[in-house]
Amino acid sequence: MKIGVTIGYSGSSFSVPPEELKEIESLGYDSVWTSEAYGSDALTPAAWALAHTERITVGTAIIQMGARTPTAAAMAAMTLQALSGDRFVLGIGPSGPQVIEGWYGVPYGKPLTRTREYIEIIRKILAREAPLEHAGEHYAIPAAGPGTTGLGRPLKSILHARPGMKIFTGAFTPAGVRTAAEVADGFFPVFMNPERFDLFEGPLNEGFAAAGGGKGLAGFEIAPFVPVHVGDDLDACRMEVKQHLALYVGGMGARSKNFYNDYAVRLGYEEAAAEVQDLFLGGKRREAAAAIPDSFVDDIALVGPRERICERLSVWKDAAAKGHVSTLIANRSDAQALRVLAEEAL
Repeated sequence: MKIGVTIGYSGSSFSVPPEELKEIESLGYDSVWTSEAYGSDALTPAAWALAHTERITVGTAIIQMGARTPTAAAMAAMTLQALSGDRFVLGIGPSGPQVIEGWYGVPYGKPLTRTREYIEIIRKILAREAPLEHAGEHYAIPAAGPGTTGLGRPLKSILHARPGMKIFTGAFTPAGVRTAAEVADGFFPVFMNPERFDLFEGPLNEGFAAAGGGKGLAGFEIAPFVPVHVGDDLDACRMEVKQHLALYVGGMGARSKNFYNDYAVRLGYEEAAAEVQDLFLGGKRREAAAAIPDSFVDDIALVGPRERICERLSVWKDAAAKGHVSTLIANRSDAQALRVLAEEAL
């Protein structure tokens, strides 16, 4: 099992000290991942991380498709790939309608259709087999219709990139996982119980079958985000994770459309998911965090004293041995947690 770390996105301020990146690399981590919401972007920190490291893979987990056209994403990815000596992985995702429409000001549309088109266009650009043309529901290249000049013509990327650049998607809904298995090289479950691969197995197999060509788990990567908090006070460590889960399960989306809440239900926490959402949307964030069950945290995170983390880590290693986990991506944490994970996982 490989291990990585996500440096996340900004709060009111944002910094990634070069010495932190160098330590992550020296500890033996395989990858560093950046992300974006509606503050810092994901591509600039990826370039920063690549510039301050020598060997480690750097990827986006994720860039939001509504933020930039697929051609803009491809240009950025090819540039980072070229400048880094092929150490970049492109991770994309649809985000949610509140962010895409409320922040970027573009229609959310059909996220899975957009994902398919986005990846198809990027793969065409990377392949350079012909000038780029695409006629889809979300993207038309060259553009035509009202407001256009009619002067657009198909173009081929000046920059030659590696056609096999890996593309991952953020996915955890059954339909999203199915799409990832069909058109991507891997996916990021936002959080994962390593003993509940059954939630993904059916959609993955359906997607592999649709892709054809013998595609399967071998060569396909599953890279869940895993909170890691080391400390003797187990309750305090759990609370760090509960606050994070409360935000996603309770407030990352409208009451009628919160994919994270739906996922918590599939993980077996239907009653808690409803309570957390009611509390969070009612402005009771502290109470919402307290309503997250301890067992939910223990299922998806590595928390507590070193011995306890080591014990739970064995479950992740078992999942990796079965091909159910490729890379455990630790949420950015303190230096002690990163050292403990590296020492116990590698």
